[in-house]
Amino acid sequence: MQPATETKPARIVDRAGADALIAHILQTMRALEEILTEEGGHVRAGRLRQGLSQTERKTALAASYMQGLEVAKANAIALARFAPEAIEGLKAAHRRFADVVQTSQVVLATARTVSESLVKSLAEDMNRSRTATVYGRPSQPPSPYGRGAAGRSQPLVLSRSL
Repeated sequence: MQPATETKPARIVDRAGADALIAHILQTMRALEEILTEEGGHVRAGRLRQGLSQTERKTALAASYMQGLEVAKANAIALARFAPEAIEGLKAAHRRFADVVQTSQVVLATARTVSESLVKSLAEDMNRSRTATVYGRPSQPPSPYGRGAAGRSQPLVLSRSL
């Protein structure tokens, strides 16, 4: 499904227009939900590249969804008059969609925290192996160049082929 690129009418004047607007919003919401669910599955499995491969499509759908909501807000009175039952369905779908978005945010935040933790522990392990120990405690001999311990740390290099 491709997001609609045509501009929606700024004013709803009949039931057909109200139904079309709500159908467009629901369709966009479903497509976004599918992408977020798929993205979450990939991220949970550690396939970040595949999980983030549909960023452009997700951005376009999110923009279309927000436009649809703005049109719905601008036409709230007409929508309530012409399609009150569809409004209730839209509200219920929006609540379900909010749960999907919340879950997606939790998955991405967890992945970010895990990756930051891994990089931090890797950097600490690499620096620990370069530090001399005296009586079981880390020790830094004085530097003849006056840079201290900070001058001896090396940059962290990661291999992307792993």
